Order: sequence, then structure tokens, then C-alpha cells
Amino acid sequence: MQYKRIIVGDQEIKVPSLSLGAIPIAGIALLIWLLSGVYIVGPDEVGVVQTFGKYSRVGQSGLNYHFPYPIEKVSTPKVTEVKRVEIGFRTVGKNQYQTIERESLMLTGDENIVDAEMIVQYKIKDPVAYTFNFIKPELTVRQASEASLRTVIGRHNIDEALTSGKFMIQEEAKEIIQTILDKYKTGILVVAVQLQDVGPPQQVVAAFKDVASAKEDKNRMINQAEGYRNDVIPKARGEGQAMIREAEGYKQARISRAEGDASKFNAVLKEYRKAKGITETRMYLETIELILPGKEKIIVPDGEGGGNLINLLNLRAKGDK
Repeated sequence: MQYKRIIVGDQEIKVPSLSLGAIPIAGIALLIWLLSGVYIVGPDEVGVVQTFGKYSRVGQSGLNYHFPYPIEKVSTPKVTEVKRVEIGFRTVGKNQYQTIERESLMLTGDENIVDAEMIVQYKIKDPVAYTFNFIKPELTVRQASEASLRTVIGRHNIDEALTSGKFMIQEEAKEIIQTILDKYKTGILVVAVQLQDVGPPQQVVAAFKDVASAKEDKNRMINQAEGYRNDVIPKARGEGQAMIREAEGYKQARISRAEGDASKFNAVLKEYRKAKGITETRMYLETIELILPGKEKIIVPDGEGGGNLINLLNLRAKGDK
């Protein structure tokens, strides 16, 4: 190869002299270099172009071009793909899982330990922020999710975490995770948060089962007592109302009878005042009739000019007709 000598200052530099045959090779290399800037953005992707390492533009779906490396380079994150991270466990095979206790064990608000596992689903909402604002997105989402879950579990007691409060815990955790990721400007949208399993640690499962069984017995006895109460109280109330109605009827009957007796007495008194002797005699006779019903009675007037009882004696001898 032939060289040309070039003097730069006090130094002499040898530069290879290109022959006419080297020009086509250089042209082909230049063409290949220029063609390396062609790239394709898929329908679920966005092309983020960097010029000398700085964000410059976004390429949409289809065939696009950027200046070849090292002038520009492009990354194509999948903005519609829903990604997921697992908290407290890892999927190691088909239907096979491995528990990560350093992530899953946490304290509740009433200072009990629970073993909680959770799945967080997310996707990219801002590809520029996702590309430039942080590194290791999966690790960032996992750590933010674990911290959020521990915060939420620490706000609730163990009964809520194990039973009725799971949905509330999921929603609160989702809100906190999204707040953390937005604060870091990650460009990530949390799609869903789902608690896979929340339970006591393996070492105390038997004790928790005993407690749960005791609570079930307690609830069963309470329900039985409430059923008995609901059966007895209405019956007692019905019997009480019946007795009240009966007493009210008896009261009304006594009042009506007393009013009738009073009216009868007033009527007799009125007649008595009109003719005292006759009324006394009539009342006397009515009383005798009432006392001696069905008996033969002989009435003898008393006083002067009254009858003589001798006239009423039977003086006939035995055997006389």
C-alpha cells in the first residue's frame, strides 16, 4: 500500500493513499451505514429517537428512518403490552410457584404477622419518560409495590386483611403505587392490583385455624340465640297484646254492667219516691219469689185488721175428710 507524507507542525504523518478501486468499497460501506438507520415500529410500539443521546422525536407505527449510529439511535418500547410483577412469590414453571418470604411477611395494624402475595399489572403511558427517567423498570415497580402493600397492610387489622378488607386493600395499594410512580415520573400506568393470597405464616396456621373455628362457633351460638329471641319475643308480644285486649274487653263489660245497674237503681229509686209503700212491697215480693222459686206461698197482711194465722191452720183430725 502506498502512503502519503503529511507534515503537521513538527511531526510527519503517513496517510494511506486511496486507489480508484477503493472508492466503490467505501461507497458500499457508506450505503450500508445509511441503510442501517431504517427501522420498523410495530403496531403495539412507539419509536423513541435519541440524537447524540438526547431525546429528539417519537416515531409512529410503520417504516421509519433515523440517522445511523452513533448520530442517532432508537428504542421501541411496547406501549400496549400489559406487564406484571409478582410480590411475595415468583412463578417458576407452569402452575408452580415459589414463596419469597422477605417480601410476603409483613405486620398488620394490630401487630400481627401475615403472609401476603400480590400481582401488579402495568403498562407504559409515556414512552419518553419510561425510556429516560429511570432504569430497571420492573425492579422499580416491584419495590414501589412492596412498599405500598406494607403501608396498606399496616393500616388494617388482621381480620380485615384475611377476610372482608381485601378489596379495600387492593384499591388503596393501587392508588399508592400509582402515586409513587407518578412522583418518580416513570411514565407507567398501573392497570390492576390483585391480592393472590393473604394468610397467617405457616408456623402459626394451626393456631389461626383454631381461632377461626372458635369464632365460627361464637357466631353460630349468637345466631342461635338471636333466632330464639326472634321466636320468643314476638310470641310474648302477641300474648301480651291478647291479654291487654281481653282486659280491655272485661273492663268495658264491667263498666257497661255497672252503668246498667246504676240506671236500674235510678229507675227503681224514681218509682220508690213516687210510691214508697207500694214499691217496698213489690220489691219484697220479687225478692221472696227470687229466693223461694216454685214454692207455694201464703201472704198474710200485718198490722191492725190484718189476717189471723189461726184461720190458716189445718185442724182436721187424721182420717177426716
